[in-house]
Amino acid sequence: MTHFHALAVALLAFTGGWFLCAADVGDFTPCLQFFYTSWPPKGLAGTQICQRYVNQYRFATLYSRPRRSPWFSAYLYSSPTGKRPTASWKFEPQLAYPAADGNMIPFPPGPVDQNVVESQAVDLDYINSTYTRGHLNPSLHHQSHEDRSSTFTLTNVVPQKTGSNDGPWEVLEQTVNKTLAAYCLGDAYIVTGIIPYQKEEHWLKNHRVAVPEYLWSAYCCPKYNNSRPEELKEAFPTYAAIGRNDRNSTEEIVPVDKTAKKQFRGYDVRQMPLATLEMYLKDRFGTVVSVFYEQCSGSE
Repeated sequence: MTHFHALAVALLAFTGGWFLCAADVGDFTPCLQFFYTSWPPKGLAGTQICQRYVNQYRFATLYSRPRRSPWFSAYLYSSPTGKRPTASWKFEPQLAYPAADGNMIPFPPGPVDQNVVESQAVDLDYINSTYTRGHLNPSLHHQSHEDRSSTFTLTNVVPQKTGSNDGPWEVLEQTVNKTLAAYCLGDAYIVTGIIPYQKEEHWLKNHRVAVPEYLWSAYCCPKYNNSRPEELKEAFPTYAAIGRNDRNSTEEIVPVDKTAKKQFRGYDVRQMPLATLEMYLKDRFGTVVSVFYEQCSGSE
């Protein structure tokens, strides 16, 4: 038995005075609060993870074990405070050992347990690659330090080009932050995911972690300020976007702004109605994908 395995088993019974069960992986039931009307997106298959940090559920992720990266992460938006936490990257122990404690764990300074390496992405996958660790659930969209810190887990990130992560996609995250903070009057539900390449998977340097061609995001805010400015009239109760993660992709889904700065050119983001996003998801995945219950128009 490895040191990690022994630790995982030892943590099984009680932490913080309450029982930890193995349902954090494979079942969204403990964390349905992160979905509008407790209704997870339909149409995509994967391993369901209720992401827990410091004994609290923070968000939900649909994870692809074969791709070692998430299909989407879902969370409740809250207006951020304080500085961005220092990146302390973590992993999901239950992907490696089903009986392990449900809390995400920081990577050790030395070698990583082989079961963890086989079950999910690790730091070494990203080091010296040409991709950054791209958050699906960004630290920017949370208020408490613990919620913000919990987003730094590799089960919540995908390989993202710097031109996207530091450019148009970051602008989108900032725009969503400002829009929801100013005009959303109740809970705001956000789901952010990826679109794979259509014909052939692209991988990080060691062929372990799949690279997405596009990122997408959508929010649902059922209660909003009716006095919002004219340019935001179509931005409620829901809106969506798709961003390029490959500057060589065709322009059928997202056109390229040829006047953009060189380092950001080809990583454009196109904002669109939720129905348009779902049309593109259906086309790429070959099945109907529904992000929110009744497209965020039903009663909570």
